[in-house]
Formats: sequence, structure tokens, C-alpha cells
Amino acid sequence: MRPLSVLGLAILGFAGLIGESAAQVYPARPVTLIVPWPSGGPSDAPARVVAERMRVSLGQPIVVENVTGGSGSAGTARAARAAPDGYTLVHGNFSTHVINGAVFKLPYDVQKDFAPISLLGQQSFAIVGRKNLPVENLVGLITWLKANPDKASQATGGPGGMPHLMGLHFQKLTGTRFNFVPYRGTAVGINDLVAGHIDFMIDATNNVLPHVQAGTIRAYAVTAKTRLPSAPDIPTVDEAGLPGFHFSSWQALFAPKDTPEPVIAKLQAAVADTLTDAEVRRRLADLGQDIFPREAQTPAALATLQQADIAKWWPLINEANIKAE
Repeated sequence: MRPLSVLGLAILGFAGLIGESAAQVYPARPVTLIVPWPSGGPSDAPARVVAERMRVSLGQPIVVENVTGGSGSAGTARAARAAPDGYTLVHGNFSTHVINGAVFKLPYDVQKDFAPISLLGQQSFAIVGRKNLPVENLVGLITWLKANPDKASQATGGPGGMPHLMGLHFQKLTGTRFNFVPYRGTAVGINDLVAGHIDFMIDATNNVLPHVQAGTIRAYAVTAKTRLPSAPDIPTVDEAGLPGFHFSSWQALFAPKDTPEPVIAKLQAAVADTLTDAEVRRRLADLGQDIFPREAQTPAALATLQQADIAKWWPLINEANIKAE
């Protein structure tokens, strides 16, 4: 029996060495990054900036593959089914890994079927109104909405989107009532806001700030905890009279569940290295992305933020009975 025991130990030891060796040489070939949104869109561009620079850290290219459909669920589903070997990743965000879990019947679990790698950047939103709205600030807007229940209009990109959810949350916090006007994308809604056909919006800062700076719409507050370098004159919601109305749309990298921890660690280190690059930081800033601090660029931090957002937003989605059309 003893020779067999020795042989067994030797086999186990050899297998362990193979496993360590495999982790050490990863990646030995190009990595695919699934972006579940169209090429050139607001989520695609930051993903490509990060993927391009991670090549330097990993020694292998990261090939971006756009897999669209189902509000990001088609590409996310493909990533969930991929082999957990570190060669297929997905660029996820607040929509794909929080909202979709509540509004769609998905063939995967947004939490259990993915291994978090790292947060990348986040984008705050702004509360803006038509230029001739008869209010000067956020408190004035809330007062005006209360005085005109069910008469005002907020543009959204459709039911279940971030502007819609924020509008519902705004109503709940302020005790106001107004109508939601869905558009095929908030860019169309902004055009109607500029034209004065819509009263106000809550949308991503990179979408609305050019119009604010041009003087065609009015900004009341940003949903960040601190003022934005790109818009230092716009107060935060805390300063403007709606404390705690914080929101940012985050972007992150995930791998399929059961991806080996050494592989996750190598990918996380590559992200951290990438996000220290001055050119990467500049390009992401130009896209309206605020980079997460180094201590938040960990799998645990990503998992914690995702869980907190699910706990906050799923009850609101369920209460409003928002389902995918």
C-alpha cells in the first residue's frame, strides 16, 4: 500500500505544479472582452480604452466583441456560458448587472454566475430643465412640481432605464407627481428639452453638459457627492436641497463564475495598472468617466457595490412593476 500512497502523493503534487504553471503563464493567447452594447456607444468607448491598455500589462491583446440585444442581456448571457478560464470576460455596468436582473427573466443570475474583477469608472447624472422653466434652483423645481401635480413631464430613455428609475426615486423622496415621457434614447429627449417640449430630465452628465454650457438648458444639480471638475459651477444634490439623492452609473469587468482566483488576481492587477496610466485617465475623463480610487478597484469592492445597488433598486423596480417589454 505504501508505494501506492507515495505514487498518489506524487500525482497530486504534479497536478498542483501544473495548475500553478497554468496560472503563471496566463494569458497564453488573446482574451475576448464581450461588450453587450453597440460599437461606438457610451459603454463601448470606455471598454475599448481599458482593453487597449491592458494589453501592455497582460502581454496579450484583448479583443473587443460587441454582442448586442436584450438591453445588454444577450452578450452578458454569452459570457455567463463561457468557459471559466479567463479568456472570455464581459464589460458590465449598472444596467447589465443590476437593472436587468429585476426587469428580465434571464437565463443566468447577475450575481451568482459571474466572478467580479474590478470597477473601472463611474458617471454621475444631472438634473436639468428647459431654459424657460420658471424656477431658479432645485428647491424651486421641487416646489413647482408639488404645486403642479401630474402636469410636468420628465423625458426618459424608456421604462426601466436609469433616467426612469431616478425619476421614480425622485418622486418618492420629494412627494411629487409628474409624467414620464419615454423616448428611443435620451438624446432625442434632450432635443425636445432644448425645444421646450419637455420640462426636465435626469441624465448622464456627458449627454447634458454641452447643452448646459451652450445655455440652451438649465442645470439644477449633479447626483455626485462632490462637485464635478467638468462642471464646478453646478451644485451637488446635497448642496441644492435634496441630500442623499446620489447616483452614478458604474462600469466594471466580470469573468464567468469559477474562474481561478490566480487568473482573477492577474486581471485585477492589469486593470489597476491600466487605470494609473495618464493617457487612459485623460481619455476616460473625456468620456465623462470618473475613475474609481485604487482601494475600490478590487473584486470585493465590485461585489459590495453591486449587492448594495441591488438592495436599493430592485424593491423600487418591483414596486413600480417595471418589466421588459
